[in-house]
Amino acid sequence: MDADRLTPHTLAAADIADALALSDAAGWNQTAEDWALFIHHGHVFGRRSARGELVATGAALPYGEGQGWISMVLVAQAFRHRGLASELLHDSMAWLRARGLTPVLDATPAGAQVYQRLGFMPGMAFERWEHAQVSVPAPRADLRRVGLPDLDDLVAADTRASRVGRRVLLHSFLQRPGTQAWISADGQGFVIARAGRRAAQVGPLVAADEAAAATLLQQALAGLHGPVFLDLPQRWRTLAAYLGEHGFRLQRPFVRMARGDAPALAGSEHLFVLAGPEFG
Repeated sequence: MDADRLTPHTLAAADIADALALSDAAGWNQTAEDWALFIHHGHVFGRRSARGELVATGAALPYGEGQGWISMVLVAQAFRHRGLASELLHDSMAWLRARGLTPVLDATPAGAQVYQRLGFMPGMAFERWEHAQVSVPAPRADLRRVGLPDLDDLVAADTRASRVGRRVLLHSFLQRPGTQAWISADGQGFVIARAGRRAAQVGPLVAADEAAAATLLQQALAGLHGPVFLDLPQRWRTLAAYLGEHGFRLQRPFVRMARGDAPALAGSEHLFVLAGPEFG
């Protein structure tokens, strides 16, 4: 089990089951579709043990507007504290920088201290909220259910809000079984809710203002029954109060970080719920 005996491995479609087992063991919410997105549209670095077990991963996902996301830095319990996470982080950073992309990631407070020593600068703070059994009535609002045929409209609104080109991400979300999405009548706002391993995940949510965001959020929650996760920038205190009133609780804080200049660091006045720490 010496770290020197681990074999570097680039993940492919055949590795999705092993990768999913690794994220399941960590209690994460990622699905097989999430892993497929990283593998097919980005690059997933891995390490396999002498027995062939996948024991560590790190993913890099290129976006538009000169940015790329680092996530899925996972190490099996028995192989931790051997420098593997740092190795995989450096692999992912190098892969993005070789393509001229600024590395961005979302970190827990403990992780943020490590990333700052590596030159990452902190930006937008956000929090994960969760509910074990959500039950919310649908709003009385002029919202339209949307899907893949509406991809261009959602991408345009998302790019204006996030300042990151994420067409491949929204395409992946919309084509998944069980995904629900709505767009506002003026086309300026939308929300997506998708299945996760442990809970449904709401996000991204883009809107013209916080009142419009609240309506879209209520619509997304009304279509869900069971556990729900969502990631809310700390600046949106009215939405945080709404979640608290409806039985949500804080799970953990995060901070967005970049190794270089990245518009996504500052957040946006039109981005109200994030896609998730693994996607931004």
